[in-house]
Amino acid sequence: MKSRKKQIIVVGDRLLVRPDKGGKKSSGGLYLPPSVTEKQEVRGGVVVEVGPGIPVGNPDDNEEPWSKTEQNLRYIPLQAEIGDYTLFLNKAAIPITVEGIDYVIVPQSAILILIRDDMDALTI
Repeated sequence: MKSRKKQIIVVGDRLLVRPDKGGKKSSGGLYLPPSVTEKQEVRGGVVVEVGPGIPVGNPDDNEEPWSKTEQNLRYIPLQAEIGDYTLFLNKAAIPITVEGIDYVIVPQSAILILIRDDMDALTI
């Protein structure tokens, strides 16, 4: 993902998520500040960038990895796609700010659900 001046490269099995902001309304009609919603166990947000996936070694390679100059890395791709809405475990999220925009880095293992706006999918 390219921001205004920097390129953000997500590595491994991680996702870059733009989390929902606070200020949501409680069931009693009160508006909750961001500090309250950030302490919740589960948060939501939009997937902005996806890492390449989980690296997989090649069982046919019998050579030492340091003896090769060229690496043929293969990855198991992640299920998440850019634009998906996700619910994730807040405890596993790492907050970062890039050029004034707040994001969280979330490992795939902390993702609980993905909601994809797919026009061809059947409705539940």
